[in-house]
Amino acid sequence: MTADVFKTARESSVADTAKAMVKGRFGSALVMQGNALLGIFTERDVLRAAASGEDLTSSPVSKWMTRDPTTAEPETDSEDAAQLMLSGGFRHLPVAEGAAVAGIVSLRDVLAARLRRKT
Repeated sequence: MTADVFKTARESSVADTAKAMVKGRFGSALVMQGNALLGIFTERDVLRAAASGEDLTSSPVSKWMTRDPTTAEPETDSEDAAQLMLSGGFRHLPVAEGAAVAGIVSLRDVLAARLRRKT
């Protein structure tokens, strides 16, 4: 799990969020309202928004995000996280402890954990 999570507000524009994702080298942004997780906005969502032809400087991430994303708990092991991602068809899995966001697991994190176990 990575505790360094990029967060954005639902009214943030796709363009601004995408710029911040590139600058910070984040593959996803958790869309928050206060401490509540509303959704997740990923690289794939940026592509969908760009392909739509809409003005990305005014289009909010809330229009493109996945609402109420599947989450894992901090105790979820990498095998279970991988299974959740594979069955759901996504590459980023928010980790929540109760109502609070604790971090995020990416497919890269799962692969790295698996490789470490083999050595």
